[in-house]
Amino acid sequence: MKKRLLGVGLGLGLLGLSPSAFALCTVLCSCSASTSSVAFGVHDPLSGSATSSTGNVAVTCGGVLGLLVPYDIELSPGGYGTYSARQMGSGANRLNYNLYTSGAYATVWGDGSGSTQIVSGSVTIVLLGGTTENHTVFGRIPAGQTSVVPGSYSDTVTVTVIYQ
Repeated sequence: MKKRLLGVGLGLGLLGLSPSAFALCTVLCSCSASTSSVAFGVHDPLSGSATSSTGNVAVTCGGVLGLLVPYDIELSPGGYGTYSARQMGSGANRLNYNLYTSGAYATVWGDGSGSTQIVSGSVTIVLLGGTTENHTVFGRIPAGQTSVVPGSYSDTVTVTVIYQ
């Protein structure tokens, strides 16, 4: 049996803060967000198993004690696919994957359109410091993609944090 090994990675890029975040926090607080990549490592399409990995979206706010800052986190479909079928690319070749809101891999993390879901959260600011809320991004490459060409696959997904 011939084994095909693929190096795959996914970058999560932060788009920026929405105007409402600046309106809320102009005087009372400041907020920022950061991401870590979902790195799948080596995927063997002939193994019959899905490959899973996680990344993170961290939202940090500091300012006036006790201020509650609610927000929503949206993920774009990426550069090659749609929400129902995100794809990573290696030249002209594609590898299906998706990003989910939990380790159950049932709900696609997106912008709320179709069957995707936005992840919501809030940060309560504590005295003399920033408070960070972490949100895990669950990634999965489904099994059964046996005709995929070996290579190094990647995609970039835009993360948008909308402060309310």
